Parts: sequence; structure tokens; C-alpha cells
Amino acid sequence: MDPYTPGSLAVQAHVGVREVAQHVGRSITPGIRPIAAAFLELQPMLMIGAADGAGRVWSSLLTGTPGFIRATGPHTVSVAGGVPARDPLADAITPEGTPVGTLALDPRTRRRMRLNGTARPSARGFVIEAEQVFSNCPKYLQKREWYGSDPDRPGTGTVQHGEALTPAQVRQVQAADTFFVATAAPDGVDVSHRGGNPGFVRVDGPRELSWRDYPGNAMFLTLGNLEEDGRAGLLFVDWETGTTLQLSGLAHTEYGPEERVTRLRVERSVETPAGSPLRWSPPEYSPANPPEA
Repeated sequence: MDPYTPGSLAVQAHVGVREVAQHVGRSITPGIRPIAAAFLELQPMLMIGAADGAGRVWSSLLTGTPGFIRATGPHTVSVAGGVPARDPLADAITPEGTPVGTLALDPRTRRRMRLNGTARPSARGFVIEAEQVFSNCPKYLQKREWYGSDPDRPGTGTVQHGEALTPAQVRQVQAADTFFVATAAPDGVDVSHRGGNPGFVRVDGPRELSWRDYPGNAMFLTLGNLEEDGRAGLLFVDWETGTTLQLSGLAHTEYGPEERVTRLRVERSVETPAGSPLRWSPPEYSPANPPEA
């Protein structure tokens, strides 16, 4: 069975990497191997993507004491605590089952793992029935040391909702070296990482962002989803203060002769002070990061 959506297949064919993608796609499995289970239990954070009740796609950050994510079987993962009440996805996971994408990323080791499936509430928080599990290469991952945290401390400060970026949010995006993007397809949700030197995300207006698509693993899961369904949710984390900025809107990719550029039209924004209790060091930039003009 082909692990790719029609959108991903179309992008792979357009770019001319279908054969490479077929080879890489063999790494996508429905099972959670012991090494993957061990990796999950070491992580203090997990990115999750899903659609809210209005159908908007968001990317959200979950945190906890390492062990809050754990494999409970070869195809299931339990996440303690659930989604924070102040998050746009607080009520997204329902007993009927919610398509979700997740990304466990460890800045300390530049390792990352994606797990997509169906989530349902549980006594502990929620459980995901895995449908796709795979790891990605360390390209464009900035290395950071974890200074510490108080994962059980509730967030403080007023959550700011909007429909466009404020000047302070523009500066945060322009200074970012990392963001996470959730996208949707007819059969599920995916969360991916994007990284680069500060300036790799461009603010073209209070409601317009763009970024170049750097060469990756040839899967084109994110761009493939955008071919079929333009909904996207971006998450920016201030690694030193814990402030999170979530954006939801519509995105599309423009294909030029030498580069691909994805453009997002912001429809909703949520800024949460102390959205993350985790504190990280300044980055050691990835040697793979292209220079910014």
C-alpha cells in the first residue's frame, strides 16, 4: 500500500523525485518499534496538529515530565495531561476519534519522529492509535540544551487572540529559526518541522508569511497536503521565554524554476505567554541551513 496521498504523489512527480520517494516511503510503518518507544519516553514536549470545531487547522505544543508520552503497545501511544485548556485544540479530541499528526523533536540530539493516527480521550489524557510512524533526518534542526522547566506549572498571562500579526509578533517571526506546521489531507493530519537561519520566514504583511522549501527527504507530505487542502497551522516557540505563537490560515506553494515558496494567509492567531514551561539555550545552528539573502 502506498503511504502517500494523491497530493504528495503529484508534487513528487512534478519535482521529479518519485523513485526516491518510493524508497524513502518504506520507512513509514504503522508500528512503534522499541527504539522509537524509548525515544518518546525521553521527551519533555510533543507537537500535535488537528482541526478545531470550526475546521481550522492548528499546531500546538504539549509538555510534561519525560514519560508523559509513552507507547502502550505496538500501535498505541498514551499522552498524559491532554491539550491545555487555553489552546485552540483544547476540545478537538473527541470520543468518536480525531485525526491527529504528532512530532516528537529533541533539540539536544537533533532527532525527530513523526506519528500520525487517530486520537481519543483517556483517563490519563488521550491515546493515539498509530497509522504512520517514521523518523526524519536532522537537516535544519538547531541544537539546543534544555535548561529545565516546571512542566506542571499552569500558564500565566493573558492569551492574545487576533486575525493579523502585531508588530511584536512580526519581530518574533522574523527572528525565528524554527517553526512547526500542521496540514490536513482527506485521510489524516501531519505535523512537520521547518528550520533555518533567522530570516528564513518572511513577513510579507500583517497577514502574509512566506518561506522557501528547502531540499528534504523527497516525501513532500506537507506540500502534498497543501495541494489537496490548503488549511495549515503554524507554531512558533520562543525557546528562552516560553511564549508560543499559533497561526491558522490557508497556504499554497508556488513552484519556480529554481525554488519553491510556500505562502500562508493568516486567518487567526493565538499568542500565549508562558505557553511552554520549558527553557532552552540559544541555538547552535544546523550546518545544513542555507544562507538568507
